[in-house]
Amino acid sequence: MKWSGRRGSANVEDRRGMGGGTLVGGGVGGILILLLVTLLGGNPADILGNMTGSSSQQSAYQGTAQEEELAQFVSVVLADTEEVWEELFREKGIQYKDPVLVLYSGSVSSACGRATSAVGPFYCPGDQKLYIDLSFYEELQRTFKAPGDFAMAYVVAHEVGHHVQTLLGTSAQMDALRQKLNETEYNRMQVRMELQADYFAGVWAHHAEDMEVLEAGDIDEALTAANAIGDDTLQKQAQGYAVPDSFTHGTSEQRKRWFQKGYESGTIEGGDTFNAGEL
Repeated sequence: MKWSGRRGSANVEDRRGMGGGTLVGGGVGGILILLLVTLLGGNPADILGNMTGSSSQQSAYQGTAQEEELAQFVSVVLADTEEVWEELFREKGIQYKDPVLVLYSGSVSSACGRATSAVGPFYCPGDQKLYIDLSFYEELQRTFKAPGDFAMAYVVAHEVGHHVQTLLGTSAQMDALRQKLNETEYNRMQVRMELQADYFAGVWAHHAEDMEVLEAGDIDEALTAANAIGDDTLQKQAQGYAVPDSFTHGTSEQRKRWFQKGYESGTIEGGDTFNAGEL
């Protein structure tokens, strides 16, 4: 992605080195549970509140040159999403409210509770902020085998997709369903929610291409990332088998396909996953 020297967003809050809580009962088991349940945009409030404690310790933070470059990169990506979604909302006669991107290291406190970097990037509708520990970029490359800067751009765009859902009222409708559906039924709706965020990430990529900032291979990098974080793939890696009734984000094939749909369409209207029938 062509990003060096381009405008970054003013809506970035840097909390790296500030801390925000320590995971209680952490370790490999806790990390795998959090990855499976909340990776890439799930509502972390359901599990974070009971799994985190507090810590008052803070330390001065000094990022590496590579990390500072990555911080600039995600800021440029966020600025591009602002430009795209402001225009798309304007076409619908509504106003787009920019989200805030919070950079943190290790742990962070949000309106959805305290979280560690084990949960991966997430969006909190309670404060309309995206939370990212930049070490996730290394996780994408090392653990998920999804290298390239546009893999990280897809992550940011997916979380912004959840913000779009909040502004359109979809998140509030999902909250209302939480009290009416059993766990399996709600999980199925949550999958539709996540696939719509993937679709919206693709919509952004469509317009990013129109802005002539994409490079050869960028879309493939996003599709590789989407494939790596499908529920079926993650569960098979963690426990050797998949449990479809527990899926909350969609299979690898579904995540790739809905991102591709958004990329090809470039419109909000094409992403009605809730009435799509077969996903």
